[in-house]
Amino acid sequence: MLHHLTETTFITEEEYLAGEALADEKHEYLNGFVYPLHSIATTNMAGATDAHVKISLNVAAAVKSLLRGTGCSTYMADMRVKINAKDKAWFYPDVMVTCDQDDRKRKTMKQSPLFIVEVLSQSTRDYDRGDKFAVYRTLPTLREYVLIDSNAYSVEVFRLNEHRRWELFSFEGVDSVVEFSSIGFHCTLTDIYEDVDFA
Repeated sequence: MLHHLTETTFITEEEYLAGEALADEKHEYLNGFVYPLHSIATTNMAGATDAHVKISLNVAAAVKSLLRGTGCSTYMADMRVKINAKDKAWFYPDVMVTCDQDDRKRKTMKQSPLFIVEVLSQSTRDYDRGDKFAVYRTLPTLREYVLIDSNAYSVEVFRLNEHRRWELFSFEGVDSVVEFSSIGFHCTLTDIYEDVDFA
């Protein structure tokens, strides 16, 4: 069982997948090592904060509504993305969108997202901006990576430009309008933070 492993125990992807199918909580996998989500994030089955859940749901619901009928699919935190470049990783993005036809046939994971959202907590902000983003950037289909602060009206959008360079666009304050250009989406930060109580 995965919960008996330490973060220094090396396992294969096959062992990870077999253990994850039986696990009570979600784990992520990176280059042979397994990490319970509660050790690096707040988004696990039992430990997500109220703000984290509401923000994820607000974004997913708005994006799903926008993309209805387009052939693109929106997923929340229970769907894994497999990354198979120089890094071998299995992550659970808070929200992701894929428009890939092959992904539509994959029932338990996706490999070609173009849009990924992670909702930041105090314990994960450095990891989500750093090591995790570095791995996500190896996805050839990814066009936007969005980081949403769960403690303030603040959204960072990393967007891949025509020169294959990542540009940062920051949006702060309740009246700001954020754009996710990869999926043709605009909304106010009020929409993203609907029903969130920072207190």
